[in-house]
Amino acid sequence: MTDWTKLRKELIGEGKQSPLPPEIKLPMLPKAVMEFSRKAEDPASTPKELSKIIETDAGISCELLRMVNSSAFGLRRKVSSIQQTITLLGIRSTKLFLVTTGLKQAMATSDSKLINLPNFWSTNLERALMAREIAMLMKVDADVAFSAAMLEDFLLPILSKELFDLYLTFTINQDSDPCLLSEYERRHFSWDHSAAAANVMLDWSFPDDLICAVYLHHEGLKLLTDDKLGKTAAAAVAVASLIPDPLRQNPQGLDQLLTLNDAWPEFKLFELADKIDQELREEATTTGNYLSLKNRLQKHAVLLETE
Repeated sequence: MTDWTKLRKELIGEGKQSPLPPEIKLPMLPKAVMEFSRKAEDPASTPKELSKIIETDAGISCELLRMVNSSAFGLRRKVSSIQQTITLLGIRSTKLFLVTTGLKQAMATSDSKLINLPNFWSTNLERALMAREIAMLMKVDADVAFSAAMLEDFLLPILSKELFDLYLTFTINQDSDPCLLSEYERRHFSWDHSAAAANVMLDWSFPDDLICAVYLHHEGLKLLTDDKLGKTAAAAVAVASLIPDPLRQNPQGLDQLLTLNDAWPEFKLFELADKIDQELREEATTTGNYLSLKNRLQKHAVLLETE
């Protein structure tokens, strides 16, 4: 068993010194999410008590019911109440979903000129679906993998707005001098968005396993060979994070996924990409110009044929 609290302390300590500049304004989580997170830590809390907290936020309540009744869950009967949902999912899984949904809601007003928010969240969802599939393949915590992949880049819309010139330079230079975004950030800021996000999540009392998975999400394939973390949700998130995104955070991400596809027989990249593409379409979460992993693999195959 991984001691996530010990690992989190090794990675970021107690989170008392956020690396973010003080002028950067962070989003506020919905009150219902914060109250639920605190109440959920009490082992005496019941689904009935916790459901009353969620029900104070109509938007989050609707999203929770929509999620649990989606085709991904394959329920024979529709769930009609928040209390039923908590009983079905469990308190911990419900909390993971709520912090993910609450953060997305809090970020809805971000207006970065570099990031198209609908496409940004489509990428996050695609990575989350992939992380969940990999976690199930590895027989590790799929809920943590899904939530961490959804949350891993949540600061980028804010950072690219507040530090626009530096992030714009990164996107321009990716054509002539490609590099990892995390390396670029550390070179210019002495921190990267993974470490910054982990510190913010600790301040918001997020679970340590979720914090660690977000902190490590740019470790890529090497996390699979780590003696301690190679068979954890963090490794699943790191692999899923290789899916290309509009910012091109990892210019070698697609090539590394293809390499893994050749090296790991159980990891059927093309089948997973097709399945996830279908799930994205069923959820109606993608915009017309969104380039999914399936689309990217198809374009890659065409390029190979023309060479």
